[in-house]
Amino acid sequence: MKIVRYHNFRQLTPAPLQGSFTRWGGVSSGPLAELNVGSAVGDDPERVAENLRRIRRALGLEVLVSARQVHGARVAVVAAVPAEDLELDGYDALVSACPGVGLLVRQADCQAVLLYDPVRRVAANIHAGWRGSAANIIAAAVGIMTGEFQCRPADLRAAISPSLGPCCAEFVNHRRELPPEFQAYQVRPDFFDFWAISRAQLQAAGLGAARIEQAGICTRCHPDFFSYRRDPGCGRNCSVIAVGRER
Repeated sequence: MKIVRYHNFRQLTPAPLQGSFTRWGGVSSGPLAELNVGSAVGDDPERVAENLRRIRRALGLEVLVSARQVHGARVAVVAAVPAEDLELDGYDALVSACPGVGLLVRQADCQAVLLYDPVRRVAANIHAGWRGSAANIIAAAVGIMTGEFQCRPADLRAAISPSLGPCCAEFVNHRRELPPEFQAYQVRPDFFDFWAISRAQLQAAGLGAARIEQAGICTRCHPDFFSYRRDPGCGRNCSVIAVGRER
């Protein structure tokens, strides 16, 4: 199992439990090989369950909370530790201060934007596809962290996961699909830098530029990740973050 850690969260004390997972190290087969976490792509549910168990064990987590993502801008607060793995319906961002609860975002080119407040010890995981970016789900999640948990945006650390890079983020219908302000992030005709868009949205929400990191790995280019742009019949990667327990 390969876990990509591309930021300095581990330098914090106490550090969150987190990582972005490649497609390797699971039990799924065929185009879903190996570590597919998608339950709606035709995989055997028992294989998906085993893949999730492996992810949970790899990070030392008690439970995983995910969402049935809808490319919207709704944010769920996980206020208590569920008795077992839980999937919430209709959300695209999760926030929690519960130690040991892994917040999981499924991906197949979309970004996971991981947030952590080392002062208030609050974590968030944001599923940011182009629709979520257009709706500025990042601002919505930061707003929940500040409003519900009294986090200060200046204290937050952010990381942008492996996802579709500016090399491959082609939107031929961008004049109809994307907000006018996104035109500034067009790197060549019809291609957009959504990593830069997320960085800009994070900074607009109050995070300092030095506290924002990105993997810089394009999932369509990199064979270690599932990519819907490369293979529409693929599985789903995931990124996970959780508040660690104090020792």
